[in-house]
Amino acid sequence: MMAKARVLFLMRVPRDRTEDFLKAYEQIRYQVAEGVPGHLVDQVCESTTDPEQWLITSEWVSLTHFEAWERSPEHRELVAPMRACMTEARSIRFVVREETSARRG
Repeated sequence: MMAKARVLFLMRVPRDRTEDFLKAYEQIRYQVAEGVPGHLVDQVCESTTDPEQWLITSEWVSLTHFEAWERSPEHRELVAPMRACMTEARSIRFVVREETSARRG
């Protein structure tokens, strides 16, 4: 069985580029969610202590699925407007070993 993957993309976005960054994210998020094989979920997160610090987390069926997407020309083209807003970026990849979710009901 393939292990799910979690990708963390930590970045800095100058305050004067925040609106452009969020617009660019909004333009691509549904395209990725609906059209990229293996993509499960993503979130854009804003730091509570540093207004220029942002985090995008994504979960994938497997790391292989994420890496195939990342290598594709479509990926580079789609994320270019978002990357243009960043002054720093760092990607960290993890394989999900265990998962717990709250019981509902």
